[in-house]
Amino acid sequence: MFELLATDPTSAARRGRLHTPHGVIETPIFMPVGTQASVKAIHPQELIALEAQVILSNTYHLWVRPGADIIKDAGGLHSFMGWHGPILTDSGGYQVFSLAKLRKIKEEGCYFNNHVDGTPMFLGPETAMEIQAALGSDIAMLFDECTPWPCSHPDAEKSLDLTLRWARRCRDWIDQNQPLTAGKPQLHFGIVQGSTYEDLRQKSARELVAMDFPGYAIGGLSVGEPEEDMMRIADWTCPHLPQNKPRYAMGLGTLPQMVELIARGIDMFDCVLPTRLARNGTAFTHEGTLNLRNAKYARDFSPIAEDTHPLVKPFTRAYIRHLINTQEVLGLRLISLHNLHFYLSLASRARQAIEQGCFADFRTEVVSRYQPRPTASDSD
Repeated sequence: MFELLATDPTSAARRGRLHTPHGVIETPIFMPVGTQASVKAIHPQELIALEAQVILSNTYHLWVRPGADIIKDAGGLHSFMGWHGPILTDSGGYQVFSLAKLRKIKEEGCYFNNHVDGTPMFLGPETAMEIQAALGSDIAMLFDECTPWPCSHPDAEKSLDLTLRWARRCRDWIDQNQPLTAGKPQLHFGIVQGSTYEDLRQKSARELVAMDFPGYAIGGLSVGEPEEDMMRIADWTCPHLPQNKPRYAMGLGTLPQMVELIARGIDMFDCVLPTRLARNGTAFTHEGTLNLRNAKYARDFSPIAEDTHPLVKPFTRAYIRHLINTQEVLGLRLISLHNLHFYLSLASRARQAIEQGCFADFRTEVVSRYQPRPTASDSD
C-alpha cells in the first residue's frame, strides 16, 4: 500500500509511493483543493496536464450541497466531477468547528445548523464514514474534534479523549462495512490531535497507531498557532507514527512550511493558497509573491516566471495584470494554473532531491529564498 523508496540522511524526509484504488501517488505530494468537487476554475484535463496526482474534496460541503445521495447516484465523486485520479475527502470535522452555526458537541457527535441556510444537521463518526463511503473517495478521514488555539491542557485532553472514542467508533464502522471504491478497499486515515501539548500529541499517535489505520494525519494545525508550534507538533508526532504508512499535514502548505515539514517526515499536504491568492492577482515565484495588480507590472512584458506552465508562458505580466484589473476570468485562471504548477513542481523537486541525496541544499534554498509566508484557512 505504501512503499518507502528513499530517505534523506540529513533529516527525516522520505520519498514514498502510496497505492490507492484510483492510482498511485508519489510522495511527498501537494494536493490541490477541490472543496466543492471542483478545483476553482481548473478543468480536470488541466489538472492532468499539471501532473496533479490527487485532489482533496470536503465531506461537509458536498453533504450540504448537492447531497451525498445525488453524488452516489451519479456513480460516485469521480464520475460526478470528471476526475478519475485519487481523491482524499476530509471528514467535515474542521468545517463544523469553523463554519457551522449554533454548534453543540455531544458524545454521539455534533448537532449544528449549517452555514448555508441554517438547516439543523447532525454529523458523527458513523455518519461521516457513511457519507465518505457514498462519495467513493480513495482516502477518507476519520471524524474528529478540532480544538481552537489557544486551548488549555484540560480542555485539549477532554477533546482528545472524545476524538479517540470517535476514532474507535469509526474503526468499528469500517470493520463492519468494509467500504469499497473502484472495487477496492477505501483507505482511512486517523487524525492526531492534542493541541500544542507534547504528551497529548504522543498519546493520540500511540492510540491511533494501535487501531491500525492505513495512514495518519496531523490535525488541529493552521488554527492560529505560531509556526514554531506547528513544527514542534510535527517533531513530537512523527517519531510515533509507523515508517511504513503515509503521513499527512492537514491544511498546511506555504512553501517554507511544506519543505520544513517534509524534513520532519510528512508526506502529504493540501492548501487553498494557490487558487485563493490567484483570485486576488497574486502569483508565486522562486523570488516570492508577485501582486500583479500593482502598477509596476503595467509595462512588464515578461512571463510570470520562466518556468511557468506552458499554457501560461505565452502571456505577459502586463497582459495578466490587465485581465485581473478588468475582472476577466482568464486572468484568475492563468494565475491559478501557474500557482498550482509552482506548488506541484516544488513537490516534484523535493522528491528528486531526496532521491539524489541533495535535500539539505534544496531545503536551504527554498526556505531562504521564499518570503513572505501567507496563511490559509479551511476551504477554497
